[in-house]
Amino acid sequence: MKVIVTPMFGGVGPGEPDDVVIRDLEATFPGVDFVWCETDAEELAAAPEAEVFCGWPSREFFLAAPRLKWIHCPGTGIDGVLRVPEIVSSDIPVTNAREPHVSPMATHVFAFITVLAQKLHEMLDQQKARQWRTYDFPWRQIDLEGQVLGILGFGNIGQRVARRASGFEMEVYAVDKFPRPSPHAREVWGLDRLDQLLEISDWFVVTVPRTAETRGLIDRRRIGLMKSSAHLVVISRGGIVDEETLGQAVRSGDLAGAGIDATEKEPPAPDSPLWDTPNILLSPHASAFTPSLYIGRREVFKENLRRYLAGEPFLYVCDKKAGF
Repeated sequence: MKVIVTPMFGGVGPGEPDDVVIRDLEATFPGVDFVWCETDAEELAAAPEAEVFCGWPSREFFLAAPRLKWIHCPGTGIDGVLRVPEIVSSDIPVTNAREPHVSPMATHVFAFITVLAQKLHEMLDQQKARQWRTYDFPWRQIDLEGQVLGILGFGNIGQRVARRASGFEMEVYAVDKFPRPSPHAREVWGLDRLDQLLEISDWFVVTVPRTAETRGLIDRRRIGLMKSSAHLVVISRGGIVDEETLGQAVRSGDLAGAGIDATEKEPPAPDSPLWDTPNILLSPHASAFTPSLYIGRREVFKENLRRYLAGEPFLYVCDKKAGF
């Protein structure tokens, strides 16, 4: 059995050699033929015999791989795979590695929130300038206790954000396509109450995957529903929030600030207001990159490969029609 593994797998932990993934897989599954492919040409050459693909396959590869039986995405978002319509319409299962991303991404959300609430980004600028300006901050810092945290998308990441918020004694509300109660949220509503959630939120966090339904969901009208004192955090994918309107809203004072880890175009254009608007924090789609992520990704793939060989159900099977 031939299994293709690509550099997008990202299973190399800190201090580990580049070939650690293949060596680990070969030691764990001695009867499997693992092929490390670094280029499209190498993938296409291996496609005719490939039974498993770990990475984000191109349409050209998929059409050249008649024996393919399983695709594993080493990340959490599968939008890259779903750009290939033949994959969506096929009966080939797609799995991902969602769980290792959950904790670090939830932590990153609160890095944004605490920095913006305590004005630490301004204090850091003053530190670099060797300034001590205590009286720049009275009445401007925000006590998170009692603040309303709204979450768009109450999957694994959204639920972990809610759990983090309970430690700050925030009031958590969420909306989801499939609402279900949570001990860490006062209410979990359907998407039909998204506008209401935007109106009441002091902090609004986007954890929903990017799908045909969610693309452009937080548009100009919906950003206009938010309080001028509110902050918006994007942690899942770009393209869900109207970034131009978001930048304008923060610049004009119609919105207090934002923390953004994923943008529609990465990196944003050089003239994008996201780069230099005060009170917008921008990180380079790096929220999950802790040492545990890389080891976790590898372990998820190994467990799913064990299950595949044993004829057992996979972990983290994605719904290709729904997009997650």
